[in-house]
Amino acid sequence: MNIALIGLGMVASTHVAAIQSSGHGLNLAGVLGRDPDRTVAFATQHKTRAYNSVEEIAQDPAIDFAIVATPPDQRLPLVRALAAAGKPILMEKPIERTLSTAREIVTLCEDASVPLAIVFQHRARAASAALRTALMAGELGDIATVDIRVPWWRDQSYYDAPGRGTYGRDGGGVMISQAIHTLDLAIWLLGPISSVQALMAQTPLHQLEAEDWAGALFEMECGAVGTMMATTADFPGSAETITIQGAKATAQLGSGVLLITYLDGKTTSFGETASTGGGADPMAFTHEWHQSVIEDFARAITSGTTPLAPARSALLSHAVIDAMQTASRTGQRTKVAS
Repeated sequence: MNIALIGLGMVASTHVAAIQSSGHGLNLAGVLGRDPDRTVAFATQHKTRAYNSVEEIAQDPAIDFAIVATPPDQRLPLVRALAAAGKPILMEKPIERTLSTAREIVTLCEDASVPLAIVFQHRARAASAALRTALMAGELGDIATVDIRVPWWRDQSYYDAPGRGTYGRDGGGVMISQAIHTLDLAIWLLGPISSVQALMAQTPLHQLEAEDWAGALFEMECGAVGTMMATTADFPGSAETITIQGAKATAQLGSGVLLITYLDGKTTSFGETASTGGGADPMAFTHEWHQSVIEDFARAITSGTTPLAPARSALLSHAVIDAMQTASRTGQRTKVAS
């Protein structure tokens, strides 16, 4: 399948490696960036075509789908052009800066019958799938509590990049740019969050418009209660974790490894330790998870099945972040929009 990559920022090389490493007939057919000279240089480096506009991609009959990896504030016009031409879209998180615009994009693609999925590559980890299977089988029993932690680190140079950590370009800080992955994974495993109390703040360790630290107490529709902490101000940075306490066992998921400890003393583990980009280098993670997501999307298009992370499911984490922003601003417990 021929793929066009739109957006040539730091994650672009991960997508290229994922496509070129695949043995499933995927081909990087062309690229498009904001800077024409950089687009040509990138295309030359990777022996592919440099497109001049999204309209050129949309009208190219050879393109089977597009990967959109631009900053969030550039998404809507790109999606409009691609959807109008019937081109399926695989998009980096988040969908957009705000919940309302994210919903507009999802509805636009649904109305056009255009497949739209989000790159939530944490769902593609083997340990994540193993935990989901265990939960669906009732191995942990009724879920009582959930603890989500994202103790990451970013240097100030990360936020010195124009627009990064702003509401105008990114839609926020650590929650929508980093912790959305772990939040989405928790929701994928356990179901929606129904209400939150939250504090979102800037620490003295960074200068940015939005938050580099966020904390929340939350309730889930499954009946569990939980806590969440996410930051990019925890030097030197470590792996995110999800800890789930059930009536029969505790499960901890982190660094690609699942450990389940049963109340009777038995333990099981699954997976292999892997870096997740929690330190100063945000790209210090394998391309294999992206490869799994891209291959899954290609199969979904071919077979007409549901992709691993359909866009409407991604709205659940957007809604939680929107509620957290409201709760932090008002100091009030806030219901998560359905």
